[in-house]
Amino acid sequence: MTSGITIRYLLLHAYGRGGTIRTVMNQANSLVAAGWDVELVSVLRRRDTVQFPLDPRVTVSTLVDLRESAQEPPRGLLARLRDRRRARQLEEPAREIPRGEFGYRYFNRHVEDAVIAYVASLRDGVLVTTRPALNFLAARHATGGVVRVAQEHMNHGTHRADVQRRIVECYPRFDAVAVLTERDRQDYQQLLPGTRVIRIPNAVHSLDQIPSRHDSKIAVAAGRLFPQKGFDLLIPAWARLVEKYPDWQLRIYGSGEKKAELRALIEEHHLYNHVFLMGHTDRLDDELAKASFYVLSSRFEGLPMVMIEAMSHALPVVAFDCPTGPADVLTHGVDGLLVPPEDTVALADAMGRLMADQELRAEMGTAALLTAASYGPDSVHPRWEALFTELHETRHHDGAAKGLHV
Repeated sequence: MTSGITIRYLLLHAYGRGGTIRTVMNQANSLVAAGWDVELVSVLRRRDTVQFPLDPRVTVSTLVDLRESAQEPPRGLLARLRDRRRARQLEEPAREIPRGEFGYRYFNRHVEDAVIAYVASLRDGVLVTTRPALNFLAARHATGGVVRVAQEHMNHGTHRADVQRRIVECYPRFDAVAVLTERDRQDYQQLLPGTRVIRIPNAVHSLDQIPSRHDSKIAVAAGRLFPQKGFDLLIPAWARLVEKYPDWQLRIYGSGEKKAELRALIEEHHLYNHVFLMGHTDRLDDELAKASFYVLSSRFEGLPMVMIEAMSHALPVVAFDCPTGPADVLTHGVDGLLVPPEDTVALADAMGRLMADQELRAEMGTAALLTAASYGPDSVHPRWEALFTELHETRHHDGAAKGLHV
């Protein structure tokens, strides 16, 4: 069925813990289980092992290994010269990556050149690039016959102006641009007339989950401790509820650069017995099953996968109606509650409504479980298989047709 097609996913750091990494590994696991040849290529590597479950049949390689254990002292004149050149390039800025790209700090001349050399070497199969910086390099340099698919894991409006300009320049060169929501598909289609833009949502890793009983006094939020996730808005919102619901807990799972600031915010609002920064967990499914509802306080999203995973545990959701994602998944008043973006008073009121009513939590949780079903692997991953097969066959057919006219 796969005709020996190799699917290569190019990730910035496949050994990290971000949502894009997790969803790409879900895709890789599903494809390799269906008989495809799948490779993950990590631009950078700082850890020894991947952080999410990955089928051993998926091969993993690295372009720039930054682990101390991977650094060997140069031996011989040529090796020393190469090492000096590498050291210089590590200090030089990237030439083709806009400064507004959220991952710009990870790129330098050495990393950029490694990516260019890799994508330029490809002659067959499908290359899937997973963030704007990698999309831009593939658009310009992956010209050796490989089918090119650009994935967008954030909505177009959140990209900075220099990235948006480069998108217009580069994305028409792709065989397909894959986005997560219908709103984003419409935005990109209008922006890129003539380019094939398709919507394929990310899939949850499993629908076989333990459902919440909705009787605990626990709410859960999860994500990187970065400004995007809005935990600095969630904590003051929770502070408004403590007097009326003193026995409820908010548990925030994740790690990141804003941990100290969030801890200070908890202290400022005297929430040390009510709000807990739980850190990273490898057992988030177990923690979701213990909760009674999930909170999404993001300033912006692509498609909030942890929220959908929470819904697969029959958890109702309280969410800011931020761009994009929550409103593309939730139906207000049915499987969750949507409130105006960054409105902490409205967020507190919605959370209080669920805290006060276990029957409402259970009713919305049942609806949330039904919503999550459409994001199961069996619903989503066949769409990737169909796309890759069609694009590969089209390229093969076009190549054969051109050969006939030579």
